[in-house]
Amino acid sequence: WYQRRVREAVVSTQSTGGAHLNAYTSREQTVYYAKCFAKDVDRSMDILADILQNPKLDEGAIDREKHVILREAQEVETNLQEVIFDHLHALAYQGTPLSYNILGPTHNIKTMTRDMLQDYITKHYQPNQIYLSAAGGVDHAELVKLAEKHFGGMQNGAVTSDVEYSPARYTGSLMNYRDDAIGLAHVAIAVEGASWTNPDYFALMIANTLVGSWSRAQGGGKTMPSKLARKMYEQGKPQSYMSFNTCYKDTGLWGAYGVCERQDDAVRVFCDTIQGEWRRLFRAVSPGEVQRAKNMLKTMMLSQCDGTTAVCEDIGRQMLTYGRRIPLAEIDARIEAVTPAVLKRVMGEYVYDRDPVVIGLGSTEGLPEYGLMKNMMSSPLD
Repeated sequence: WYQRRVREAVVSTQSTGGAHLNAYTSREQTVYYAKCFAKDVDRSMDILADILQNPKLDEGAIDREKHVILREAQEVETNLQEVIFDHLHALAYQGTPLSYNILGPTHNIKTMTRDMLQDYITKHYQPNQIYLSAAGGVDHAELVKLAEKHFGGMQNGAVTSDVEYSPARYTGSLMNYRDDAIGLAHVAIAVEGASWTNPDYFALMIANTLVGSWSRAQGGGKTMPSKLARKMYEQGKPQSYMSFNTCYKDTGLWGAYGVCERQDDAVRVFCDTIQGEWRRLFRAVSPGEVQRAKNMLKTMMLSQCDGTTAVCEDIGRQMLTYGRRIPLAEIDARIEAVTPAVLKRVMGEYVYDRDPVVIGLGSTEGLPEYGLMKNMMSSPLD
């Protein structure tokens, strides 16, 4: 597993100290992390350093992990929301690396070799590609000393500059996979949004908050702060919907996802209502709505950093995307700088009359054709 430890030793070391070791991968980053007592920071960093610098890549361990990943892939296929968003990326960024899902094709998993993994580690696990973050009972000066102790020996290999990735390329399009046996219609509509570092990021987040979310299971109905949520409740057409704003290094996806029952016009009404709300945000959003959305966004962003794990992840993500940790005062100022006029400009630039990407899965008989969906992005009939 690792040259200085076997897997059992790692598990034993962590279990004895009451620590937790894990890792996860997103479309743009891989994270290795440990949660431990303050007195065990040195030991936990030693283990993380060993993982990154001394991977043994045992053939037996690789084969075992392949089976684990294949089982995970099967589980993902049963989660239709995950399937929708994988297809959304595949369609929106067709022909570019961002179209690939995280686990990859089954063929790639089965044919992965030790040499492939070693080449990947050699290329990507370079000091200039790695950020170390910590939160909680950790002294900064001590953390710097431990970083020097455990990672100070790392040197850039043959690849001495940042790895170059193919730029994302957005393509508006539609895919409708009708399968009435599913019983429900899962629909996602999106446009190309902004990257993490784009100045319009917070304006799109406020627009995302205005669109909101709703589910029959949660109730709320007439008391929801979002006008769209109240309208969806009154119509009774979707079982649930949520808005989303997914950001990456050089692009993003901004849109809405909904689940509709098998009715003749449920899908059509859902799509018309979502697009109608987007047009309203461009044409007639009130100052009061914008201020309420700004307050809600601040609350949400603060609540997402309510523990040391979330804070540590936030530090790492911001260092990767911005190269620094943005102070809360600066975030507050950026949010407050969004006015109804700014929101109108941003909605006009990113949403109004733009080519959408549309995914339908399940009982989607009423899903409108792409030409109609495109026309409804700027329909004057409001």
